[in-house]
Amino acid sequence: MRSSPKRLPAFLLGTALVASVLGVGTFASAADPGVDAPIATAAVVDHSGHTMAASAQALGDDADGDGYIPAVPQVTGVTPSGATPPQAYFHEFQANCAVTHTAPDDPIVFPGQSGASHDHTFMGNRSTDAASTTGSLHGGSTTCKAPADASAYWMPSLYKGDQKILPVGPQVIYYKAGVTDYRSVRPFPKGLRFVVGNPMQSAQEFRAHKGFVEGWECGDSFFNTDFPASCPSRPDVQLNLRMQAPSCWNGLYLDTPDHRSHMAYPVVKPGTNDNMCPASHPVALPMIEFKMAWPVNGDMSQVRLASGRGYSFHYDFFNAWEERTLKAMVDHCIVGGLQCDPRGYDQNQPQRGAVLNAEYRLP
Repeated sequence: MRSSPKRLPAFLLGTALVASVLGVGTFASAADPGVDAPIATAAVVDHSGHTMAASAQALGDDADGDGYIPAVPQVTGVTPSGATPPQAYFHEFQANCAVTHTAPDDPIVFPGQSGASHDHTFMGNRSTDAASTTGSLHGGSTTCKAPADASAYWMPSLYKGDQKILPVGPQVIYYKAGVTDYRSVRPFPKGLRFVVGNPMQSAQEFRAHKGFVEGWECGDSFFNTDFPASCPSRPDVQLNLRMQAPSCWNGLYLDTPDHRSHMAYPVVKPGTNDNMCPASHPVALPMIEFKMAWPVNGDMSQVRLASGRGYSFHYDFFNAWEERTLKAMVDHCIVGGLQCDPRGYDQNQPQRGAVLNAEYRLP
């Protein structure tokens, strides 16, 4: 039997799988200050008109139904890097991915339960639905510029009144270093998934969230925890939001019952301004940052998310990159200290070359 350092009591495992992202009956552990991850203890949840009794079941990638999906192999023996690297202002690349479809599905929180979630707007992999698994996503068709990025990205759908508003064109998803020693960042393991934020969070919790960057903004209105009352009615004005994901991994699990506790945000190295991974989550991975734009402006009083008010914003990531391509992008752009476009090209340092060819593929 494998060890589970954060294992829940048996009667809670199934309930956490369904309830945790909803913030129902939660508690936080002081043992992991870098984890933005309360664990649910409710037996029944009510979500978008669906009242569900939670139960553990073997489904998809979770072979035994306990909510833990172990990494194979698990990454152990890693010490978080506190080293000071050569100066590099940027260490990132973009994954530009357009909207594919919308659906009341969530293959992380409600795997195999079609229609169980509030409505989500999906980007990247075209096939994402409630039944998606690592195997079904990997190698699939994608709207990301790099065909090797078959990852699934999704967020609650946005409405103005009863009209669903979808982002237009490729959206910017940054992959960057969240730690000071950008040289220590390694690619995501195949099948890693997590949720950023919580649809049940309050405005104060959203503002205090470690991934909060600039909040909702439009025109000259910035740092809003909820939608602005109005935005300039001009063709060039859109509603924008940026939000960063945790980037430190415990090396053990691709998912956990609360879909968060296997990940953590970097912490400040004592006595410095440097960021490093906590000892509980020592593996530095790319920090994903959503930079989304919705074509909506004017009177914003009728704007809402499928999950509720603006501060209920959250998003999900399910890694399905082709491994060689992701490693090449991470090594060249993040570890290499560059500011890359989706081809892995830094226009300010053209002598460093590009990772991908004109078709956004490895040559």
